[in-house]
Amino acid sequence: MVTEQSNILVVMVDQLAAPFLSAYGGPAITPAIDWLAREGVVFSSAYSNSPLCAPARFSMMTGQLAHKIGAYDNASELASSVPTFAHHLRRAGYQTSLVGKMHFVGPDQLHGFEERLTTDIYPADFGWTPSWDDPDHRFDWWFHNLDSVVQAGVADATNQLDYDDDVGAHGVRKIRDLARSNDDRPWMVCVSFTHPHDPYVARQRFWDLYDHDAVPMPKVGPLAPADLDPHSIRLRHVIGADETEPTDEQVRNARHAYLANCSYVDEWIGRLLETLDHHGMADDTTIIFTSDHGDMLGERGLWYKMCFFEHACRVPLIIHQPSRYEARRVDTQTSLLDIAPTLLDLAGLEPPDTMDGASVLPFAAGHDDPDRTVPGEFLGEGAIAPIFMLRRGDLKFVWSEPDGPQLFNLADDPDELVDRARDPTHASVVAALTAEVGERWDPAAIRADVIASQNDRRLIDGALRLGRHQSWDHQPVVDASERYMRNHLDLNDVEAMRRSG
Repeated sequence: MVTEQSNILVVMVDQLAAPFLSAYGGPAITPAIDWLAREGVVFSSAYSNSPLCAPARFSMMTGQLAHKIGAYDNASELASSVPTFAHHLRRAGYQTSLVGKMHFVGPDQLHGFEERLTTDIYPADFGWTPSWDDPDHRFDWWFHNLDSVVQAGVADATNQLDYDDDVGAHGVRKIRDLARSNDDRPWMVCVSFTHPHDPYVARQRFWDLYDHDAVPMPKVGPLAPADLDPHSIRLRHVIGADETEPTDEQVRNARHAYLANCSYVDEWIGRLLETLDHHGMADDTTIIFTSDHGDMLGERGLWYKMCFFEHACRVPLIIHQPSRYEARRVDTQTSLLDIAPTLLDLAGLEPPDTMDGASVLPFAAGHDDPDRTVPGEFLGEGAIAPIFMLRRGDLKFVWSEPDGPQLFNLADDPDELVDRARDPTHASVVAALTAEVGERWDPAAIRADVIASQNDRRLIDGALRLGRHQSWDHQPVVDASERYMRNHLDLNDVEAMRRSG
């Protein structure tokens, strides 16, 4: 356990698949992330435990599997009674700030953070609740479709760019404020961007970083219907891929824009790092960089996330604190469940028994655990029953009661093209892993809980849309009477306190 408390900067991005980053062998031009990777600890096999925005983030913040905290989908509420890493760090004496997206649903929009400097980009109500009772129904007003792919290209401003410009500016400003603050508490700031999440639209100068014709196309193109697993068939319906087949040029445009947006968000990360360094805080700050999930980006004819193929669930994880940890790559399996206990470890705290993850700092220090298992579960739209994943060694096992098992050996089949689940030579492995799923989870009980929650939330959402509307969306509070120069403040004090090098 770390005994000396470190300042902590958590930098999150959204929908960034590790295989696209140059630090993981991918084509994205990301000098700031590359710098973190060169000097930091790169976890080469890190996973999202639930590849959908809100469940992934709630598991990350609590260190608990999604089903245990009711984090089923993007309209699931994170209960105020569930402790997060922000609560734990705050009790340990940290000042805690959130800048950007965390996809909190419900009236509690802080969950332990002392302050939240921006609103969220997605709604805080129950409107995005799916229905497993009616799996063929498309909620067209919020379900993904392939417009993001068909309309991919260049624009100077989008909803997403407006948001991340705001997040980046507030993040830089917060670090400057910390540098000139009289508050001597250690701090934890989480700066969370929404890029490179779709829509696949990028600014011209980031688009121009890439040779369009050299943008790599999917390694595995659309598969024949007979070669698709049941969940992939459902996902194609959920995202509208069974109605729209993008052209090769549209696919390349989308991938080009995605890479360009990786470079866009990397520039903001670079500004955060420069600000830390300029104000002399870099040596005292541990930086954790990660994403909530990945993006299939056309692999296998699939887009976005919501499955356990590598591009959807494998995420970057980098810890940068050269004064404590030498630069290295860690192959031990890790996941977002490990973030909360790691942050507690950095603060000198023991994680509670309720957490399903563990601190990765021993791995950062050089230890290894080749048999470590990462669990995953997907309970959102596209599923009709819980989908479970176990990642251990070279193997990835995926199981759902209506779909049956899938087994991939990623060492010799990194593109997950050979499902060994029905290979007689792997029957004993499949049987053992199936039994392990039954020991770790109660699939029937979880399915019943999900459907009951979906029904309750749709009822509540329908009721709250009638009559007077009371928004749960976070409203950042800025007291203008205490900013800049006011007549109840001494000008000399204001100028002295707000000045930094």
